[in-house]
Amino acid sequence: MEEIERQAEAVLERVPAYVWDGERLPVPVEDIADSCFGLLVRDVDDLSQAPGAPQLPPGQSLSGLLLPDLGEIWVNADEAGRWPPRRRFTIGHEIGHWCMHRNGSEAVFCRSGTVEPETDPQAGADAAAPSVPSIEQEAQVFAATLLMPARLVRREYARDREFDHLCRRFGSAGAAMGRRLHAVI
Repeated sequence: MEEIERQAEAVLERVPAYVWDGERLPVPVEDIADSCFGLLVRDVDDLSQAPGAPQLPPGQSLSGLLLPDLGEIWVNADEAGRWPPRRRFTIGHEIGHWCMHRNGSEAVFCRSGTVEPETDPQAGADAAAPSVPSIEQEAQVFAATLLMPARLVRREYARDREFDHLCRRFGSAGAAMGRRLHAVI
């Protein structure tokens, strides 16, 4: 996972100063998708309409997907509207797939539980974590590093250890921030 963190940090180092100065929070993930990778982010009502979308069992949904041929990231509009931190994480997650898992023109589809498991406030604290494929775990680590760079997490934690303040500064869900703090502090 250290190599994945290095890859995400390398992306941040290459972000032009007019997009992000390396200090300002939250990290402008949508601007990075556009300016650094030419990826258009779309909020879409029904991701099952995407070319090649898988059939999902009842009760499951897609959080996001990467369409390399179109140069687009599609984000579940309902989730994005209800939960902006989830939207940010989904975009970072799909950028991770773009950087690490793109296979020609094949689309990458991400179910809700594999983008940022156990963070949906609707699911409750007792929600069971689904089995997450390794490429999804890698994209999670990439997104966490992109949105919550270790250096900035340490800096902000030293300034203010109030958990809710950290979540707001980074535009992060609590579970994602908790995992990131555990990883870097």
